[in-house]
Amino acid sequence: MKPTARDYSLIGRNAELAVASGLAAAEWYQTDIPRSTIKALMKRSDGPAVRDTLIWFALLAGFGAGAWYFWPSAWSIPFFLAYGVFYASAADSRWHECGHGTAFKTRWMNDVVYHMASFMILREPTIWRWSHTRHHTDTIIVGRDREIFGRRPIDFAKLILSIVPVWNVCKAVYNIASHATGRLTAEEKTFIPEMEWSKVYRDARIWLLIYAGIIALAVVLQSWMPVLLFGPVPKIYGHWLAYYLGVLQHAGLAEDVLDHRLNSRTVYMNPVLRFAYWNMNYHIEHHMFPMVPYHKLPELHEIMKADTPPPDKSTFHAYRDILPVLWRQSKDPDYFLIRELPPTAKPYRSDLHGGPVTVNVAQAS
Repeated sequence: MKPTARDYSLIGRNAELAVASGLAAAEWYQTDIPRSTIKALMKRSDGPAVRDTLIWFALLAGFGAGAWYFWPSAWSIPFFLAYGVFYASAADSRWHECGHGTAFKTRWMNDVVYHMASFMILREPTIWRWSHTRHHTDTIIVGRDREIFGRRPIDFAKLILSIVPVWNVCKAVYNIASHATGRLTAEEKTFIPEMEWSKVYRDARIWLLIYAGIIALAVVLQSWMPVLLFGPVPKIYGHWLAYYLGVLQHAGLAEDVLDHRLNSRTVYMNPVLRFAYWNMNYHIEHHMFPMVPYHKLPELHEIMKADTPPPDKSTFHAYRDILPVLWRQSKDPDYFLIRELPPTAKPYRSDLHGGPVTVNVAQAS
């Protein structure tokens, strides 16, 4: 059979098909959990996020000071590497959780960390708040979700180049400059309400002024250090861990289905990675119940275990499954992995997907 052509554009053929077929803003499968239990899990608290944020700030300050002190000797390299991971990769998960408004109970704390983390990873706050809302409403629905990783057929060269995202950062800076002039793309206009457009333009102009300030400080100090520690450059050398972990969320799994057990993946990780990632490794759980704070996801996972595919035992275990699937998807865009459900789980509902999916089978369809 000829592979199915996919149009991932938000204004293309698949966008129209998603709406016509009922996949857009549709009903999603949820594990049956007592209302009182979910309500208790969704209760927010400032304590865990304040503690973790203070530790994060301390790590940034410590590694940044070490990089500055030892620069330009080779001793500065390990400090830069550690600083970059906490600047760009840890900020990615902070951006995510504070964008949901669940990390802190206090709203302004979520907003402050969200805007700071957005700047650190070059995700314009208004655009990405609405983009991520769409990602949760239409998760991995082709033509609706702009955050789909590994668009089929897979381009391995592009995936490898994204590990050190020089091109992605250049593109992001270009987009910021474009938004500062008061322009949005046709795709962006499909998910950002018109009343929010002025915020996009305002934020882009503020960011450009901050970039100019960073460069001016470097000139005054006659040092590259401000540029190396703030702005777009740390994203280039520090984003690799966020990329490594982010691939695990949905890669190789089903598109155009309405069951997060089919299109999301939960992976066990060690405490250090879980701190950096703010428990986003519990990704099926997060997508089914996105208003549960990150520090409650392990508890939610235990409750949902009987209804979800067995988690991957480690990131290496997950990549052992993912890489062969991605390789085959580079040649066969219709290929994907179906995760096996435990005997205690409800079966995948045949009325909650847009195409043929084998039920309870751990093989590609």
